[in-house]
Amino acid sequence: MVKQSRYLEVRLDGASLYRSERRVLTRIHWTIRPAERWVLLGANGSGKTQLLKLIAGIVRLPSASHPALRYRLGGEWHRVPYEVKERIAYVGPERQDKYQRYEWNISAGEVVGTGVHSSDIPLIALSVAERRRVRAALGTLRIARLADRPFLELSHGERRIVLLARALALRPALLLLDEVFTGLDAANRDRVSRWLASQKGRLPWVLATHCSEDVPVSATHALILHKGRVLHAGRLRHAMIARHLGLRRSSKHRIRKGHTPRASIGHRLRRRKSRPAPTVVQLSNARVFMEKRRVLRDINLTVRAGEFWVIHGANGVGKTTLLRTLYGDYGVAVGGTVVRAGIKPGIPLDQFRRRTGILGPHLQARYPRSFTVTQVVQSGRHASIGLHRRATQPDRAAARRTLQLLGLSKLARRKLGELSYGKARLVLLARALVCDPKLLLLDEPLDTIDGPTRRKLTNLIVTLPARGVAVVVTAHSPSNWSASATHEIELTPGGARYCGPMRRF
Repeated sequence: MVKQSRYLEVRLDGASLYRSERRVLTRIHWTIRPAERWVLLGANGSGKTQLLKLIAGIVRLPSASHPALRYRLGGEWHRVPYEVKERIAYVGPERQDKYQRYEWNISAGEVVGTGVHSSDIPLIALSVAERRRVRAALGTLRIARLADRPFLELSHGERRIVLLARALALRPALLLLDEVFTGLDAANRDRVSRWLASQKGRLPWVLATHCSEDVPVSATHALILHKGRVLHAGRLRHAMIARHLGLRRSSKHRIRKGHTPRASIGHRLRRRKSRPAPTVVQLSNARVFMEKRRVLRDINLTVRAGEFWVIHGANGVGKTTLLRTLYGDYGVAVGGTVVRAGIKPGIPLDQFRRRTGILGPHLQARYPRSFTVTQVVQSGRHASIGLHRRATQPDRAAARRTLQLLGLSKLARRKLGELSYGKARLVLLARALVCDPKLLLLDEPLDTIDGPTRRKLTNLIVTLPARGVAVVVTAHSPSNWSASATHEIELTPGGARYCGPMRRF
């Protein structure tokens, strides 16, 4: 008697998918078998997320097309995703955003517990055995210390690894990972990489990415998408992946040689005239608390016009909190002060925000997906989520210019919810730039962005300080910005370890 596999086999035979009357996947032929470990590659908008969501049963094919997607579990074939959906674990940025959008601020341990029954929020009490599964999942990724923390108080990277633990608690028959390394610091990346490498059994998994450094050494197969079509599906060949990703000499090599404008811009900025530039925002002895927990302590920071600051440190040290404190989302405790250019008693903070561009995962989670790209960008002129008044002619003109600058003009009439996660991130960057900001606050701006677009954005961002814009970015490591940044602040759980001119790495 042949022992039946408890893992899924998935077959797509010419599957095509339409979203809002647009075809996003075209005649996909792909088979995922137990014990296969796939890397799913493609540029922003190529259809990676939609393909994963199709397999996970989150989006559906038209009824007549169901034979194009089949699942085999325990020797039996299924043509309806619903019949196997609870055996598939999907981890991605949209699932993470859902908790923030609906303000589900349950504990991290409870989030992991929902994986046992494949629900979004706790619906029934867990048994003793199920609680052991939760503890085991947390322990596998070495994040038991996060179990009692409210989920929405965790950093972006900490939330991602908690959701991976949630997927493990399900004990899935198929694991789908959409940009799972995004937002993780070196320690958490290592945790995930080690777990993937340790999987020697028959659990099949698919990891979507567009970065060569995110390709696990344990991957066995690769599927490459381009504009919704399959370019390759088969055994993983690293040389082929390198060609597809357009890899050249590493950016670090180019920086050392000084062949890009990034090095020269940074050099010029570090040798500015001796008279200090005007202060844009200043923190003195700043302490920031969230739900009675101190996140930042004794921060002293002065950001001047034309400076390029990098905030870096591990997941959970307060990088995003510091950025949003500068913007005014969080207040400073008694004993500390915040000074913002042009803002005095009696002047609304909105006056400062209209001159400040901000980009971060919290905006991507909160922004209504029904708004068009043009409306999203126009709202940046008023520092609002959505439009509270009819757009003026200057609003429309500024939005057109900014969309053209970022190569997004063709998306102007599309709804935000129709875009890939990476394309939506670009639209929100356009929103941050549309107000011609004096201060630009960017929370991991290159996350979820494909390689060619990442290089273009980097070249754009690093030119802004030369025009007098103060730029502040967060990063797990400052190396991506070291050639062009002028200053840095390194955060640790105990506060700021260093704050001053950019050090050489």
